[in-house]
Amino acid sequence: MRYLAIAMLSLLAVTAWASGTHTSTAENQTGVAVTIYNGDLALVKDARRVRLDAGENRLAWRDVSARMQPETALLRSLDGKPLTLLEQNFDFDLLTPQTLLKKSVGEKVRVIRTLPDTGAETSEEATILAANNGVVLKFKDHIETGIPGRLAFERVPAGLRDKPTLSMLLRDGEGGEQNLELSYLTGGLSWKADYVAELNGKEDAMDLNGLVTLTNTSGTAYRDAHLQLVAGEVNRAQPEAVPRPVMRDAMVMAAAKPKMQEEGLLDYHLYTLGRTTTLLDNQTKQVALMSAQQVPVHKEYVLQGQSYYYQGQYGDLGQKLKPAVILKFVNKGGQLGVPLPKGIVRVYKKDSAGNAQFVGEDRIDHTAKNETVRLKLGEAFDISADKKQTDYEKISNRVFETAYRIEIRNAKREPVQVEVIEPMPGDWEIVSESVPHAKAAAHKAVWHVSVPADGKTTLTWRTRVRY
Repeated sequence: MRYLAIAMLSLLAVTAWASGTHTSTAENQTGVAVTIYNGDLALVKDARRVRLDAGENRLAWRDVSARMQPETALLRSLDGKPLTLLEQNFDFDLLTPQTLLKKSVGEKVRVIRTLPDTGAETSEEATILAANNGVVLKFKDHIETGIPGRLAFERVPAGLRDKPTLSMLLRDGEGGEQNLELSYLTGGLSWKADYVAELNGKEDAMDLNGLVTLTNTSGTAYRDAHLQLVAGEVNRAQPEAVPRPVMRDAMVMAAAKPKMQEEGLLDYHLYTLGRTTTLLDNQTKQVALMSAQQVPVHKEYVLQGQSYYYQGQYGDLGQKLKPAVILKFVNKGGQLGVPLPKGIVRVYKKDSAGNAQFVGEDRIDHTAKNETVRLKLGEAFDISADKKQTDYEKISNRVFETAYRIEIRNAKREPVQVEVIEPMPGDWEIVSESVPHAKAAAHKAVWHVSVPADGKTTLTWRTRVRY
């Protein structure tokens, strides 16, 4: 009886189950298309040239995603020939030393040991009793734990594959070579948009470049794939949780030449890469999405209030409060004006030496054309404010009056304008104020306060609230 060492098991795994079965691998591919959605979902269309016999056939379709949803698999003939699927099995229990041990519990193996003095090898038969949290072996006259040498197995247990495989039983009416396409949904493929913006010296315009970051942890590679991306939240029935493999390859930067073409798809947006690309397993890749120069922007300083202090007496509401630095632009005109997928926008600005420095980042949602984008870059260093509640009066059981004062200080060499936003509860009105307000929404008052260079401005207001 011949025994095989673990190093030869991969070859045995391929040949043992393939006998009497038509086998198709990635080498038979004539084309592959991948559409990736938000939320760890992708549609794969894998076209191959396959030879079948007339009548019933067993077809092993190898090199599929290890995270495919087999219930979504659809095989069809691209030549229009009659083809009937009778049965299919998704074999994803992959051959590893650990799975080999677990599947071989109760089986006999050969334990090969090397004598340290002479280098000679000895061989002894044992039975695997257990393979959980270690290995338990039963020899002729004793039991040992652990692996005392190399283990040699007689065969590979049924059901173990060296690669994920979709095994199908189908009936072909004619036989011969034909073009087949297998389409299926899978996890393990994801994408996200990342944007890089560079502000000009005056901070009134920026260059904006968008990149798509693709991640493949599906267990297989997609070579020379036609790539499409869908932006939008597609409704899905929640699948069972599947552990995700650990990504081990370094990021690959793809050439940022062809940009993606955008079109509407139902109530989503479809982006198509104008060339094929290869997505290797356990790889992250970036491809160009869009590019726009001299996009007009507007910088604002915003002090955001809270609604709770309109309902009680609080006094001091904060010292040295820092306004948020907000960068705004409108997604329209010029090279913009196309739907922007959700992602993170990272903003840079050149220093006096001409070196680009990182000045903040923020996340944007899916943004349609003509919508305004607001990016919070951080908090202002040279602008601060002290805020107090100066009066609280209960007019009746449901009516209250409260008064406030904000002193805003500006240490910059140029004047600034600070936007003070106050959420207003109940039915409210401003009784008095030092600067006119704007009613931005049903429960929002906004003041635009000008603060001189190296100076300060005090904003006061009194509010009557009815509950």
